[in-house]
Amino acid sequence: MPRPQDRKFVSADPDKCIGCVVCEYACSMVKEKTYNPTKSRIRAIRMGPLVNLAVTCRHCADPACVAACPKDGLSQEENTGIIMVDEDACNGCSWCIAACSFGAMMMHPEKRVVFTCDSCKEEGEPQCVKWCPEEALSFVTSEVLAQKSRQTAVKNLIQEASEKASE
Repeated sequence: MPRPQDRKFVSADPDKCIGCVVCEYACSMVKEKTYNPTKSRIRAIRMGPLVNLAVTCRHCADPACVAACPKDGLSQEENTGIIMVDEDACNGCSWCIAACSFGAMMMHPEKRVVFTCDSCKEEGEPQCVKWCPEEALSFVTSEVLAQKSRQTAVKNLIQEASEKASE
């Protein structure tokens, strides 16, 4: 059985994301057969004039969304960490939306039940990653993401040291 830190999820690189929302359109088309970003399981968020970030489910090891559901409408697949929604049990209370630290739980605009990323498990690979024109999205584990963060931090430290040395 995979360890929770070995579960893969979609991650966005804010240095590459341009906020084009192609990921949202690809997701809504694959999952809902319509080009409608409100039915997408990924959201492109503008955090400023030059900062964009796509947000999706991180398949947490101890998901707050599942714990918050008063109707047992959410469960987590043991191997993948994917959050499963039982639409018959979900009453649309939104407690899971409030509980998610990543903003990955959303309310379906028509069904009035929650939904979230399932990493396109039926399609074999996340379609948002496949269609991202800037290659800002990747399908990674938390270990890989942590390593990328460490590499970025080291590069920033080297650049800062170099700038101070040239003063």
